[in-house]
Amino acid sequence: MNYKIIVSVSIIAALLLFSSCEQSNSQNAQDAQNLSESKGSVNDSIVPSDNKNSDSKVNIDPNLSPKNRARVEEIINKKYLMGQFNPAQDARFSVIPVKYLVNNAQTVYMRTEAMEKYIEMYTAALKDGISLKIMSATRPFDVQKAIWERKWQGKQQVNGYFIPDSIKGKERAIRILEWNSMPSTSRHHWGTDVDFNNVNPEYWAQPLGKKQYDWLVKHAHEYGFCQPYSAMGKDRPVGYQEEKWHWSYLPIARELVRKYKEEVNNNDIGGFMGSETAKEIGVVEIYVLGINPDCK
Repeated sequence: MNYKIIVSVSIIAALLLFSSCEQSNSQNAQDAQNLSESKGSVNDSIVPSDNKNSDSKVNIDPNLSPKNRARVEEIINKKYLMGQFNPAQDARFSVIPVKYLVNNAQTVYMRTEAMEKYIEMYTAALKDGISLKIMSATRPFDVQKAIWERKWQGKQQVNGYFIPDSIKGKERAIRILEWNSMPSTSRHHWGTDVDFNNVNPEYWAQPLGKKQYDWLVKHAHEYGFCQPYSAMGKDRPVGYQEEKWHWSYLPIARELVRKYKEEVNNNDIGGFMGSETAKEIGVVEIYVLGINPDCK
């Protein structure tokens, strides 16, 4: 009698164990399938392949584990690097509260981690009597294209002057590139970079601007920010003119620079007026990678 009970219990235990394993394997398979499908969904919505203005939304399966969800949200590919996505439909971006903006009528996006550290920095600076409001942050491809083409067509000034119609091709592009990025090459595509207070170089030479800049030089690194376009010289012989207002959140941006170097070349730059000059100029090597060594 005791032998029969032992055998029966053993059989029941084995059946329960088998059932548990089957459920576990099924759940693991389902999670893998969810991850695969979600990767496809996020990739399509963050960086639409055929339509930069796609209205598709980020669709991350709610059943994914936090670890797998993070893997989905950190997708980086060539189109993301080149700004061909909509930050309003990207789970990695947040709207900057209007209290931190120079123009509070705008809706401005920023990578969430970068925004959180910026707010910490803003709060610390304010205690020292320094106001660091954001004038510009995330600018996708189409926004950068509009800026570039207005200047290419002579409809908007470049650092206080209109480029004469007689200046064409490569020379015209180089004039614009003193202060403005070609679409697909701007760090502002990434949501990691911000312009503070004023983009006029003269502002930063005045007492208020100088005080703000001195604070940034002394403290911005404490919050992960670096000035990518530092004064030109031996350490940075090529690239954009110095921009004391432009600061980058390195914990994300440093990796994006590395990825950009690996995945994007001058032949990829296109879709806007004057883009044919990108290869001739070497815009990736000179401008995208021509940054402050401290920010690499």
